[in-house]
Amino acid sequence: MNTLSLGQLALLAAASTLVGFSKTAVSGANTISLAVFAAVLPARESTGVLLPILIAGDLLAVLVYRRHAHWPTLLRLFPAVAVGVVAGTVFMMWADDDAVRTSIGAILLFMAGVTVWRRRSGPEAVPEDEGPSRAARFKARSYGTLGGFTTMVANAGGPVMSLYLLSAGFKKLGFLGTSAWFFLIVNTSKVPFSVGLGLIDARSLLLDAALVLFVLPGAYLGRACVGRINQKLFDRIVIGATVLGGLQLLLR
Repeated sequence: MNTLSLGQLALLAAASTLVGFSKTAVSGANTISLAVFAAVLPARESTGVLLPILIAGDLLAVLVYRRHAHWPTLLRLFPAVAVGVVAGTVFMMWADDDAVRTSIGAILLFMAGVTVWRRRSGPEAVPEDEGPSRAARFKARSYGTLGGFTTMVANAGGPVMSLYLLSAGFKKLGFLGTSAWFFLIVNTSKVPFSVGLGLIDARSLLLDAALVLFVLPGAYLGRACVGRINQKLFDRIVIGATVLGGLQLLLR
Protein backbone atom coordinates (compact mmCIF):
# COMPACT_ATOMS: atom_id res chain seq x y z
CA MET A 1 0.00 0.00 0.00
CA ASN A 2 2.90 2.36 0.67
CA THR A 3 3.91 2.24 -3.00
CA LEU A 4 0.45 3.15 -4.31
CA SER A 5 -0.44 6.74 -5.08
CA LEU A 6 -3.67 8.35 -3.95
CA GLY A 7 -4.94 8.20 -7.51
CA GLN A 8 -4.21 4.49 -7.76
CA LEU A 9 -5.97 3.82 -4.48
CA ALA A 10 -8.97 5.80 -5.75
CA LEU A 11 -9.07 3.63 -8.88
CA LEU A 12 -8.96 0.45 -6.81
CA ALA A 13 -11.71 1.78 -4.53
CA ALA A 14 -13.91 2.58 -7.55
CA ALA A 15 -13.24 -0.88 -8.98
CA SER A 16 -14.21 -2.43 -5.63
CA THR A 17 -17.48 -0.48 -5.71
CA LEU A 18 -18.08 -1.84 -9.20
CA VAL A 19 -17.54 -5.37 -7.83
CA GLY A 20 -20.49 -4.84 -5.48
CA PHE A 21 -22.61 -3.40 -8.28
CA SER A 22 -21.76 -6.24 -10.65
CA LYS A 23 -22.62 -8.90 -8.08
CA THR A 24 -26.14 -7.52 -7.50
CA ALA A 25 -26.95 -6.06 -10.92
CA VAL A 26 -24.76 -6.69 -14.00
CA SER A 27 -22.40 -9.63 -13.56
CA GLY A 28 -20.37 -9.03 -16.73
CA ALA A 29 -19.34 -5.59 -15.51
CA ASN A 30 -16.89 -7.38 -13.23
CA THR A 31 -14.40 -7.55 -16.09
CA ILE A 32 -13.90 -3.79 -15.80
CA SER A 33 -12.84 -4.22 -12.16
CA LEU A 34 -10.53 -7.04 -13.19
CA ALA A 35 -8.90 -4.81 -15.82
CA VAL A 36 -8.48 -1.91 -13.36
CA PHE A 37 -6.79 -4.12 -10.74
CA ALA A 38 -4.53 -5.62 -13.42
CA ALA A 39 -3.62 -2.12 -14.64
CA VAL A 40 -2.81 -0.66 -11.20
CA LEU A 41 -1.13 -3.76 -9.73
CA PRO A 42 1.06 -6.43 -11.35
CA ALA A 43 -1.43 -8.63 -13.24
CA ARG A 44 -0.48 -11.85 -11.47
CA GLU A 45 -0.55 -10.37 -7.96
CA SER A 46 -3.76 -8.48 -8.68
CA THR A 47 -5.69 -11.74 -8.73
CA GLY A 48 -4.80 -12.42 -5.09
CA VAL A 49 -5.84 -8.94 -3.98
CA LEU A 50 -9.13 -9.07 -5.89
CA LEU A 51 -10.25 -12.51 -4.71
CA PRO A 52 -11.30 -11.58 -1.12
CA ILE A 53 -13.12 -8.52 -2.48
CA LEU A 54 -15.02 -10.76 -4.89
CA ILE A 55 -15.93 -13.12 -2.06
CA ALA A 56 -17.33 -10.18 -0.08
CA GLY A 57 -19.47 -9.27 -3.09
CA ASP A 58 -20.55 -12.90 -3.46
CA LEU A 59 -21.75 -13.00 0.14
CA LEU A 60 -23.86 -9.89 -0.38
CA ALA A 61 -25.29 -11.27 -3.63
CA VAL A 62 -26.25 -14.56 -1.98
CA LEU A 63 -28.01 -12.70 0.83
CA VAL A 64 -30.11 -10.84 -1.74
CA TYR A 65 -30.74 -13.51 -4.43
CA ARG A 66 -30.24 -16.84 -2.61
CA ARG A 67 -33.77 -18.08 -3.36
CA HIS A 68 -33.47 -17.67 -7.13
CA ALA A 69 -30.64 -20.12 -7.82
CA HIS A 70 -31.15 -23.04 -10.22
CA TRP A 71 -29.28 -25.83 -8.41
CA PRO A 72 -29.47 -28.52 -11.15
CA THR A 73 -27.47 -26.17 -13.37
CA LEU A 74 -24.93 -25.54 -10.62
CA LEU A 75 -24.45 -29.24 -9.87
CA ARG A 76 -23.82 -29.96 -13.56
CA LEU A 77 -21.19 -27.22 -13.74
CA PHE A 78 -19.10 -27.90 -10.62
CA PRO A 79 -17.20 -31.05 -11.75
CA ALA A 80 -16.01 -29.32 -14.92
CA VAL A 81 -15.17 -26.16 -12.99
CA ALA A 82 -12.95 -28.19 -10.64
CA VAL A 83 -10.99 -29.48 -13.65
CA GLY A 84 -10.58 -25.93 -14.91
CA VAL A 85 -9.39 -24.63 -11.53
CA VAL A 86 -6.70 -27.30 -11.35
CA ALA A 87 -5.60 -26.50 -14.92
CA GLY A 88 -5.52 -22.79 -14.05
CA THR A 89 -3.39 -23.48 -10.98
CA VAL A 90 -0.84 -25.36 -13.11
CA PHE A 91 -0.83 -22.50 -15.62
CA MET A 92 -0.22 -19.92 -12.86
CA MET A 93 2.87 -21.82 -11.71
CA TRP A 94 4.77 -20.61 -14.78
CA ALA A 95 2.71 -17.78 -16.34
CA ASP A 96 3.99 -14.20 -16.17
CA ASP A 97 1.90 -11.02 -16.29
CA ASP A 98 1.89 -10.81 -20.10
CA ALA A 99 0.76 -14.42 -20.46
CA VAL A 100 -2.08 -13.87 -17.98
CA ARG A 101 -3.37 -10.72 -19.69
CA THR A 102 -3.11 -12.05 -23.25
CA SER A 103 -4.70 -15.43 -22.50
CA ILE A 104 -7.68 -14.08 -20.58
CA GLY A 105 -8.32 -11.20 -22.98
CA ALA A 106 -8.38 -13.56 -25.97
CA ILE A 107 -10.70 -16.01 -24.19
CA LEU A 108 -13.19 -13.29 -23.21
CA LEU A 109 -13.42 -11.92 -26.75
CA PHE A 110 -13.83 -15.41 -28.19
CA MET A 111 -16.62 -16.30 -25.75
CA ALA A 112 -18.43 -13.02 -26.42
CA GLY A 113 -18.34 -13.76 -30.14
CA VAL A 114 -19.66 -17.29 -29.62
CA THR A 115 -22.52 -16.03 -27.46
CA VAL A 116 -23.58 -13.35 -29.94
CA TRP A 117 -23.62 -15.98 -32.68
CA ARG A 118 -25.65 -18.40 -30.56
CA ARG A 119 -28.21 -15.80 -29.56
CA ARG A 120 -29.11 -15.07 -33.19
CA SER A 121 -30.98 -18.37 -33.22
CA GLY A 122 -32.85 -17.48 -30.01
CA PRO A 123 -32.20 -18.39 -26.37
CA GLU A 124 -32.44 -21.97 -25.27
CA ALA A 125 -34.78 -23.08 -22.52
CA VAL A 126 -33.46 -23.29 -18.98
CA PRO A 127 -32.40 -26.93 -18.37
CA GLU A 128 -35.06 -29.01 -16.67
CA ASP A 129 -34.40 -30.91 -13.46
CA GLU A 130 -34.96 -34.34 -14.97
CA GLY A 131 -31.75 -34.16 -16.95
CA PRO A 132 -30.24 -32.17 -19.83
CA SER A 133 -29.64 -33.32 -23.39
CA ARG A 134 -26.24 -34.51 -24.59
CA ALA A 135 -25.63 -31.11 -26.21
CA ALA A 136 -26.53 -29.33 -22.96
CA ARG A 137 -24.14 -31.55 -20.98
CA PHE A 138 -21.34 -30.86 -23.45
CA LYS A 139 -21.97 -27.12 -23.23
CA ALA A 140 -21.98 -27.22 -19.42
CA ARG A 141 -18.68 -29.11 -19.40
CA SER A 142 -17.09 -26.76 -21.92
CA TYR A 143 -18.18 -23.56 -20.20
CA GLY A 144 -17.52 -25.03 -16.76
CA THR A 145 -13.94 -26.01 -17.58
CA LEU A 146 -13.24 -22.68 -19.23
CA GLY A 147 -14.91 -20.83 -16.38
CA GLY A 148 -12.81 -22.68 -13.79
CA PHE A 149 -9.62 -21.97 -15.72
CA THR A 150 -10.30 -18.26 -16.21
CA THR A 151 -11.50 -17.71 -12.65
CA MET A 152 -8.33 -19.29 -11.27
CA VAL A 153 -5.97 -17.48 -13.63
CA ALA A 154 -7.40 -13.96 -13.37
CA ASN A 155 -10.75 -14.02 -11.54
CA ALA A 156 -12.29 -13.76 -15.01
CA GLY A 157 -14.80 -16.57 -14.71
CA GLY A 158 -17.67 -14.08 -14.39
CA PRO A 159 -17.94 -13.25 -18.10
CA VAL A 160 -17.68 -16.91 -19.11
CA MET A 161 -20.44 -17.98 -16.75
CA SER A 162 -22.52 -14.93 -17.63
CA LEU A 163 -22.38 -15.94 -21.27
CA TYR A 164 -23.33 -19.52 -20.37
CA LEU A 165 -26.35 -18.44 -18.31
CA LEU A 166 -27.48 -16.00 -21.00
CA SER A 167 -27.19 -18.67 -23.70
CA ALA A 168 -29.30 -20.99 -21.51
CA GLY A 169 -32.11 -18.43 -21.39
CA PHE A 170 -31.91 -17.38 -17.73
CA LYS A 171 -33.79 -14.19 -16.84
CA LYS A 172 -32.46 -11.57 -14.44
CA LEU A 173 -33.34 -13.05 -11.04
CA GLY A 174 -32.49 -16.63 -11.99
CA PHE A 175 -29.29 -15.39 -13.60
CA LEU A 176 -28.24 -13.41 -10.51
CA GLY A 177 -29.24 -16.09 -7.99
CA THR A 178 -27.48 -18.91 -9.83
CA SER A 179 -24.43 -16.76 -10.44
CA ALA A 180 -24.27 -15.63 -6.79
CA TRP A 181 -24.16 -19.15 -5.36
CA PHE A 182 -21.82 -20.36 -8.11
CA PHE A 183 -19.16 -17.75 -7.41
CA LEU A 184 -19.43 -17.84 -3.63
CA ILE A 185 -18.66 -21.57 -3.72
CA VAL A 186 -16.02 -21.39 -6.45
CA ASN A 187 -14.20 -18.29 -5.19
CA THR A 188 -14.06 -19.65 -1.63
CA SER A 189 -12.64 -22.93 -2.92
CA LYS A 190 -9.89 -20.99 -4.75
CA VAL A 191 -8.46 -19.46 -1.57
CA PRO A 192 -6.16 -22.40 -0.64
CA PHE A 193 -4.79 -22.51 -4.20
CA SER A 194 -4.14 -18.75 -4.19
CA VAL A 195 -2.39 -18.94 -0.81
CA GLY A 196 -0.26 -21.82 -2.05
CA LEU A 197 0.76 -19.83 -5.13
CA GLY A 198 1.70 -16.86 -2.95
CA LEU A 199 -1.03 -14.66 -4.44
CA ILE A 200 -2.67 -14.04 -1.04
CA ASP A 201 -0.43 -12.95 1.83
CA ALA A 202 -0.39 -10.46 4.69
CA ARG A 203 0.28 -7.49 2.39
CA SER A 204 -2.55 -8.34 -0.01
CA LEU A 205 -4.96 -8.82 2.89
CA LEU A 206 -3.99 -5.43 4.32
CA LEU A 207 -4.94 -3.80 1.03
CA ASP A 208 -8.17 -5.83 0.97
CA ALA A 209 -9.06 -4.51 4.43
CA ALA A 210 -8.89 -0.97 3.05
CA LEU A 211 -10.93 -1.75 -0.06
CA VAL A 212 -13.61 -4.19 1.02
CA LEU A 213 -15.87 -1.54 2.55
CA PHE A 214 -16.31 0.01 -0.89
CA VAL A 215 -18.12 -3.16 -2.01
CA LEU A 216 -21.12 -2.32 0.20
CA PRO A 217 -22.33 0.88 -1.54
CA GLY A 218 -21.83 -0.79 -4.92
CA ALA A 219 -24.00 -3.75 -3.90
CA TYR A 220 -26.70 -1.42 -2.55
CA LEU A 221 -26.70 0.61 -5.78
CA GLY A 222 -26.89 -2.54 -7.88
CA ARG A 223 -29.85 -3.89 -5.90
CA ALA A 224 -31.66 -0.57 -6.31
CA CYS A 225 -31.02 -0.45 -10.07
CA VAL A 226 -31.56 -4.07 -11.13
CA GLY A 227 -35.35 -3.79 -11.29
CA ARG A 228 -35.08 -0.85 -13.65
CA ILE A 229 -32.91 -2.61 -16.22
CA ASN A 230 -34.98 -4.35 -18.91
CA GLN A 231 -33.94 -7.82 -20.11
CA LYS A 232 -32.65 -6.78 -23.52
CA LEU A 233 -30.54 -3.98 -22.06
CA PHE A 234 -29.33 -6.33 -19.32
CA ASP A 235 -28.10 -8.85 -21.91
CA ARG A 236 -26.41 -6.17 -23.99
CA ILE A 237 -24.63 -4.68 -20.99
CA VAL A 238 -23.29 -8.10 -19.97
CA ILE A 239 -21.94 -8.82 -23.46
CA GLY A 240 -20.62 -5.29 -23.91
CA ALA A 241 -18.80 -5.34 -20.57
CA THR A 242 -17.26 -8.68 -21.51
CA VAL A 243 -15.92 -7.31 -24.80
CA LEU A 244 -14.61 -4.15 -23.11
CA GLY A 245 -12.83 -6.09 -20.40
CA GLY A 246 -11.31 -8.49 -22.91
CA LEU A 247 -9.99 -5.65 -25.08
CA GLN A 248 -8.51 -3.86 -22.07
CA LEU A 249 -6.55 -6.96 -21.10
CA LEU A 250 -5.52 -7.91 -24.62
CA LEU A 251 -4.37 -4.47 -25.80
CA ARG A 252 -2.63 -3.26 -22.66
